Amino acid sequence: MVHRVKRLAILGSTGSIGRQTLEVVRAFPQRFQVVALTGGRNLTLLKAQVREFKPKLISTESGAKGERMPGASHLSMEEIAAHPDVELVVVATAGKAGLGPTLAAIRAGKTVALANKEVLVMAGEIVSAEAERWGVEILPIDSEHSAIWQCLRGEERKDIARLILTASGGPFRSRTARQLAEVTPEEALRHPTWQMGTKVTIDSATLMNKGMEIIEAHWLFGVPFDRIEVVIHHQSVIHSLVEFIDGSTKAQLSFPDMRLPIQYALTYPERWEGAFRSKVDYAKIGSFNFEAVDLTRFPCLKIAREAAVKGGTYPAVLCAADEIAVELFLMKKIGFPGIADLVARTLERHNGVSQPSLEDIMAADAWARDAARAGF
Repeated sequence: MVHRVKRLAILGSTGSIGRQTLEVVRAFPQRFQVVALTGGRNLTLLKAQVREFKPKLISTESGAKGERMPGASHLSMEEIAAHPDVELVVVATAGKAGLGPTLAAIRAGKTVALANKEVLVMAGEIVSAEAERWGVEILPIDSEHSAIWQCLRGEERKDIARLILTASGGPFRSRTARQLAEVTPEEALRHPTWQMGTKVTIDSATLMNKGMEIIEAHWLFGVPFDRIEVVIHHQSVIHSLVEFIDGSTKAQLSFPDMRLPIQYALTYPERWEGAFRSKVDYAKIGSFNFEAVDLTRFPCLKIAREAAVKGGTYPAVLCAADEIAVELFLMKKIGFPGIADLVARTLERHNGVSQPSLEDIMAADAWARDAARAGF
């Protein structure tokens, strides 16, 4: 079978998801062309990626004033996302930096493979409306949302009864509240299953990431918040489940490897032979375990859900306050339980805007950062 070459822009190529995306590209060198790479502070890695993949377009964190790299045009991430030579935009940046480029890609009619949680958490209503307006598909890269997406192929959205997101429980799922108070950043960064970036690893430990994933799932699949649930699944083999109105349930299972959902998004609507296929030994696993989330020990999930239901600018405040709280925790200025406490107190002080513009969302983000820094 002859496959046409897909032309990629990888935003955030030096981060965890960006690096793994390039591993997928390496596995299929005749099927992908890397048109653009954008990186943050790690210029050394970005230079190595540029030498290997020879993109025509580059963006660095410092933009036009940054260090120049010969052989490519230096543009902003928004310009790259909308560039006519780009077909598929992989948004693997962290935080609010992904929002502008995502909207630019959508408005230029590009397909978006989205790994950045904050894009849909902060501005899900705006992004979803723009995607519908321009007829653009948003392909999820998160393992949980990829699982739901795969389960829904061939199904009608009206037949969904509920979505069930699975969580590994992070490194502290068996810790008591007293023990959680003694958690160090070093411990929190040792996730038992996944290799991820610093921020998302801490969010996994607090379960804030699951709260954000509820919001993402709502906008990706059009399911109300009260029909999106979270369960702890220690083995991290079942990546999420969809229950239908007739009582049947579909689940997507695979070895926990982020390159699998990345490959699925990059090759969609086809499935290509797995370059990273790892056989799951179900007999060896023996059984799958599920348990409810203890919201007393892990209140971030409850806090995020409440912000989601309030809507408007509250989810943007959630994202920004959490980013500052995680930063303070990593600097050892607050304890592990202090992350949830600081986010909750920041949300309590916020006067929300119910139908925000993009400017309202960015203003709420800036306010939340200042409020969280002042509040700790």
